[in-house]
Amino acid sequence: MSVIDFRAHHMGLSVPDLEASIKWYGDVLGFAVEKRMEIPPIGAKIAFLKRDDFRLEIFEMEGATRMSEDRKIPNKDLLTHGWKHLSIEVPDARAALDKLKASGVEIAMENVIDGVAMGFIRDNAGNLIEINQVGTPFADAD
Repeated sequence: MSVIDFRAHHMGLSVPDLEASIKWYGDVLGFAVEKRMEIPPIGAKIAFLKRDDFRLEIFEMEGATRMSEDRKIPNKDLLTHGWKHLSIEVPDARAALDKLKASGVEIAMENVIDGVAMGFIRDNAGNLIEINQVGTPFADAD
């Protein structure tokens, strides 16, 4: 089997309130709306958000099932198969987590690995986002 050449384009995310998530990702992580669309036959409202070269495709679907509480806890979420979280690198993870916490962002977990802070935050819908420091072994492993 040959390996294909690619680069990451976007990550898809289902949320209960599209407008609230657009605002959260804009205010907290600096994403901007690139495109909006609707697919009426399946009851989908969609927004592509972009920051630098990365996009989030956010869906609000009629009749969607709520996320289980275990999916909101980093270590418990690992017990369910599927994609786990978005991971972002920051210059100083401790400072980023402190700033996020001070601005009211929900912190799911904080840890120190090999002397370097890291952690998980939750977006407005409970989805996990990992905060890693640039240049750390665990940041490079994700």
